[in-house]
Amino acid sequence: MAKIITYNLNGIRSAISKDWENWLKATGADIVLLQEIKAMPEQVDLTIFERMGYETYWYPAQKKGYSGVALFTKIKPDHVEYGMGIKKYDDEGRVIRADFGDVSVISVYMPSGSSGEERQAFKMVWLSDFMKYINKLKKTRKKLIISGDYNICHKAIDIHNPVSNKNSSGFLPEERNWMESFFQSGFVDCFRQFNEEPHQYTWWSYRFNSRAKNLGWRIDYHAATENLKSNLKKCVILPEAKHSDHCPVLLEVDL
Repeated sequence: MAKIITYNLNGIRSAISKDWENWLKATGADIVLLQEIKAMPEQVDLTIFERMGYETYWYPAQKKGYSGVALFTKIKPDHVEYGMGIKKYDDEGRVIRADFGDVSVISVYMPSGSSGEERQAFKMVWLSDFMKYINKLKKTRKKLIISGDYNICHKAIDIHNPVSNKNSSGFLPEERNWMESFFQSGFVDCFRQFNEEPHQYTWWSYRFNSRAKNLGWRIDYHAATENLKSNLKKCVILPEAKHSDHCPVLLEVDL
């Protein structure tokens, strides 16, 4: 049984300053998929994680202090793939994949469109390109777990106020349609396999005391191919972890 955690840290150095490494140690996670690391490996004391038994694989953005993904694992991967082979996305450090036997685990940080029309347009093109990338990958890697910050709430249940947010990036009809088509293409929303309750969120604005009031969005997911459905044992959101404006999501799966 493998414990896999996905966590958008909104800066790994900031998270470490909030005692993230001791929290991580206590989880006993086997594989940790990180987004928005905002750092190069040489800017972090890696011995902390090596002592816990992790090998660390980093894919930072070209732009300093921006974006970037990483993968920490106690299980030795057969292969690690950096990026998706499209320069404009790979320069932003958005995808890293590790293969463990016949299962591949991906940490993904999907673009946000909240800064304006230009980035929203970039996000929509990304969604199309990412789907093509995954469909091609599935031909050779049939068992996939794609975890990370999707920057989209799939359904009304996934956001605290669906009515007032209907024109907000991250809950636009075209983004939600993409999520629907993504799941329909052969993926399981792991969290919703185990929990159909409302008010389950993974991100809260720093404004308006949103987290204390639980005015959040569920935008961080573990998505597994249908052929892994019977291997899924548990998936829970961990809102008590407060190292970021996101919280982690834990998946227990038989690899």
